Amino acid sequence: MPTRRRTRRAGILGLSLALAIASVLPMMAQAQGQCVATASGLRLPVGSTMTDGGNLLVAESGDGGAESGRISIIDRNGNRRTLIDGMPSGPSDVGDPSGPSGLLMQGRSLFVTIGEGDVAVMGPRPGTAFENPAGPSSPIFSSVLELFFTGRAEARTTGFTMTRRDQDALAKGKLVQLRDSRGNFMFIRMVTDLPNFTPSPLPDVPGNIHATNPFAIAGFGLSFYVNDGGRNSTWRVNRFTGAASEFASYPDIPNPLFGRVGGPVIQAVPTGINTVGRQLLVSLFRGAPFATGVSTVEILDPFTGAHSPLITGLTTGIDTAVERYRGRDNLLVLEMAGSGPFFAGPGTLLRFPNFGGTPETVADCLVSPTSMSLDRWTDTMYVTQQDGSVVRVPLH
Repeated sequence: MPTRRRTRRAGILGLSLALAIASVLPMMAQAQGQCVATASGLRLPVGSTMTDGGNLLVAESGDGGAESGRISIIDRNGNRRTLIDGMPSGPSDVGDPSGPSGLLMQGRSLFVTIGEGDVAVMGPRPGTAFENPAGPSSPIFSSVLELFFTGRAEARTTGFTMTRRDQDALAKGKLVQLRDSRGNFMFIRMVTDLPNFTPSPLPDVPGNIHATNPFAIAGFGLSFYVNDGGRNSTWRVNRFTGAASEFASYPDIPNPLFGRVGGPVIQAVPTGINTVGRQLLVSLFRGAPFATGVSTVEILDPFTGAHSPLITGLTTGIDTAVERYRGRDNLLVLEMAGSGPFFAGPGTLLRFPNFGGTPETVADCLVSPTSMSLDRWTDTMYVTQQDGSVVRVPLH
């Protein structure tokens, strides 16, 4: 989840007395039936992707302890194995663990974004941060890695382990080779190392910074596009040279609840990013107080950086996917919470027929979902949740 621009969800609201009314119970059963428990015990899952082998890969931010980041393999029966452990993790300036975040699978290469980790500490008031005086616990926070492994390794691995020495080697531009207990190999290189932060001095906080917080990644042509929830921007990265530049930025918007809760403006907080044809779809989560109706899905031109709203009126849009059903392309949108402020309702999965119009609610039984991945063979959506679980949602 976006760590720099949000607070933790206060918790799920308790059941009201109205839920005891018999007429409501069938509706509750129907909603719960939409979500089928698949896996649990993950370390704060953030991003996910499906492989050609039908496995779900999940990026886990860890528990904030050094080397607690992980990527797991989950099969269609819900069995979990470790792909790689020992990846960096650290407490962000707002306290949430930050580590492996976005995933993109292309061929046998898995591209992984690493979040901000502990490069920053909380400043004197909300919305401010300082450079961590102790320094970051890993040299590869705010980066993009490429992990290459074979289909045999995916099917049989007992898990690879990254060490601090490996992280140091990656930071120096070296190729790292790992071997598991069954003799499978994994090769890792750093694609790009983004700046950990940029100075953002304020009159009363001259040492204020904005940490770089890569959250999700998409590929188009010779470039990767990385959403940065800390700097409210999208980076464009050359996949061969690693050269990176801030490609698009997303401005603040007025806070519709100003005067009652929060400041005068809300930050954009880009989260999910996906390729659709010759365009990119960017989910703008929007920051506190997470008001109802302010979140959007933007169309981003991968050539010019121009962007405009495609879907409006969302609350906390965090990911998108496209399904093709009966000859029609539909846009699926995942919301961490369907109503606000401050995550007042359950997470929802919405379907926009032909990329517009009135949405259909596919599922409203989700608990702080963070990403989704479509298994096209089974017409099933796999959704990761902040509580460390994965649920599957049949789409039809």
